Amino acid sequence: MADHTPPDTKRGRGTQRGGKSGKVADFRYKRPSRPETKRGGKRNAPHRDSAIASRPNGQPGPHSGHPPRRQAYAALDLGTNNCRLLIARPSGENFTVIDAFSRVVRLGEGLAASGKLSDEAMERTVAALHVCAEKLRRRNVRLARSVATEACRRASNGEAFIERVQRETGIMLDIISAQEEARLAVLGCHVLLEEGNGPAIIFDIGGGSTELVLVQPGEKVPRILDWLSVPWGVVSLTDMVDGTDESEHSRLDRYVQMRRTVGRSFAEFAERIREHTFAPDPIRLLGTSGTVTTLASLHLELPQYDRRAVDGLIVPSLAMRDISTRLSRMSASERKRLPCIGDDRANLVIAGCAILESILDIWPAEQLGVADRGIREGILRSLIAADAEGERSRAAVQRMREQDV
Repeated sequence: MADHTPPDTKRGRGTQRGGKSGKVADFRYKRPSRPETKRGGKRNAPHRDSAIASRPNGQPGPHSGHPPRRQAYAALDLGTNNCRLLIARPSGENFTVIDAFSRVVRLGEGLAASGKLSDEAMERTVAALHVCAEKLRRRNVRLARSVATEACRRASNGEAFIERVQRETGIMLDIISAQEEARLAVLGCHVLLEEGNGPAIIFDIGGGSTELVLVQPGEKVPRILDWLSVPWGVVSLTDMVDGTDESEHSRLDRYVQMRRTVGRSFAEFAERIREHTFAPDPIRLLGTSGTVTTLASLHLELPQYDRRAVDGLIVPSLAMRDISTRLSRMSASERKRLPCIGDDRANLVIAGCAILESILDIWPAEQLGVADRGIREGILRSLIAADAEGERSRAAVQRMREQDV
């Protein structure tokens, strides 16, 4: 199954417009419409997604220019820490996920020190990609796109690993740029941005990098005004900043070092966007990452992670800072016992907290929007929109031919 890369719009600063492993989800991706809650609120607003319209019976009409409703589209995101797959079908203006897969593979483990992907990390990742390949074979996938991000961008053997994946699984991974990663994240989650005027920040804390995007909403897809990518994600920052877990003092010292490291990386961007932080309207902030969804779960005191409760949540920024401070004082064993963290995130969540607080330092929004969606959803929307445009073009050509007969 060949991957298809949809055509991009013009890119560049000031010009761009832009679970458990194997668990199957069946839900519609759209703006949540839930009432405000005591601990965090949901905001209702008109839906602003790119529209993929359908007839009442769900099937496209003659020459409609829309992909057949039963056709499936797939998006695979191979990050520094996770391997994630979504397979979905168009559903009116949105899409419905018919299959999903997520597994912690730790592809970037040890990358900061060695400069290359380790044999153990590659084995774990290839095993997960075999599962993805099987799911892709079983579903009626019309178009798919598979992307790899920071770990493969940085690793000296990244290209060789991509070739091995194609040879062994049939999946063709595209190592995308940080700019493309930021664009896809915005495309995937911008519908959850709070209503308001003026620019907003959308950010994605990944395993190997963090992307911050200054956007101007108001169109189907927000216009990107400025953006930044730094090589600090939860894995790379954890690996880079040494420290011990022996005492609260040593833990806090390491956390401060993490905050300093990230703050220095944000400094130039912070200066560029400073004028926007004094806008007359409240500034808005939306985050998509395991860090923000985990902290949101702790804020809600959930006994276990629940995407329906978290995706689209609006949380006071001060509450997220308080949780970050509390976690930074805890030992790894104490963090492991907390619901929604467990073994996988016990060590990495501290780096995520340091990055999140550094973002709040430069963009001091009173509230933080939480998104459990991002690159994969952005890919799916790109694929569906590109395919629909192709169908419309083909339908127009067919009508012209019929008129000539």
